[in-house]
Amino acid sequence: ILLLIRNPKDVATSFYHFSNGMSPIPSYETWDDFFVAFMTKKMPWGCYFEYLSKWNKYADDENVMTITYEELKENPVLGVKNIAAFFGISLSEKELQNVVERSSFQSMKKNSQKTHGAFGNVLFRKGGISDWKNLFSEDQNEKLDKAFEEHMGGTKLGTKLKYEVYCKA
Repeated sequence: ILLLIRNPKDVATSFYHFSNGMSPIPSYETWDDFFVAFMTKKMPWGCYFEYLSKWNKYADDENVMTITYEELKENPVLGVKNIAAFFGISLSEKELQNVVERSSFQSMKKNSQKTHGAFGNVLFRKGGISDWKNLFSEDQNEKLDKAFEEHMGGTKLGTKLKYEVYCKA
């Protein structure tokens, strides 16, 4: 199992834009309204911290590889090599480069109308890291940091995310 995790602040930011672009799910008047819902576990698909906590039980399982979105953005070649090795797949240099190029956010966004139809524009917005800085107030940032520590502090997934997101930023 490949478990891809992401900075909770960017998860919230991305989901805010996604929610407001998808009519079947609840949308939010303001970022502040969304943030309250995100922090009080009132999201249609549940609480991100609870999701991470449930997966943390399997973080040491030899059949689970955890990688962060931030790792893949920072070094996609190494990320693909590690994923291929985990699954026991041997890639030539050409195949490796092909996978890296085709799995890039830019490539997927470019092809999103073909692969996802009308939802392509909603699913593939920016694909960046740290977009949360454009929405979070200082108080919201502190509240999410505190919630992160309460839910994920000292856990394997929490340590991995904290290192990738907070220590390498």
